[in-house]
Amino acid sequence: MTIAPLDIDAAANNPLDILEELVVANEWPFDRSGPDEMVVEATGRWCDYRMFFVWREDVHALYFTCAFDMRIAENRRSEITDLLALVNEKLWLGHFDLCSDDNMPMFRHTLLTRGWQRLSVEQLEDLVDIALCESERFYPAFQFVIWAGHSPHDAMSMAIMDTVGEA
Repeated sequence: MTIAPLDIDAAANNPLDILEELVVANEWPFDRSGPDEMVVEATGRWCDYRMFFVWREDVHALYFTCAFDMRIAENRRSEITDLLALVNEKLWLGHFDLCSDDNMPMFRHTLLTRGWQRLSVEQLEDLVDIALCESERFYPAFQFVIWAGHSPHDAMSMAIMDTVGEA
């Protein structure tokens, strides 16, 4: 999934102001319930994603989640927990987690910004792009465990094929 780049002067200290422009540029529906919270919906190849951003100026941090439109049945929870450990080993930035309230898988990451003047447009674009790309990349593994009943190891090997060389 590729997001539309944004070309603005990032003078704002609240990164959600910049993110709002990024969301509008991509024509994604969103709701900004206050100056420090925003919910965004994006359609991916496999499912719809709900992104949640919270800016905490007091700790200079931007909290971010990207949740799948998928629910995990209680009888699959332990297998999904094992899958999460395998998936997280493949990530360099952020991690996947399971929301305890509604058993929804989600990508999570928090950017600490203390000492920075502001987050750049490029940093925010990268944050969203990485979350959506990794969610799309690992979605099939979750489906293989949930719907096909495969083991987490088998699901990872079927869903993730790392290519080597050039065609």
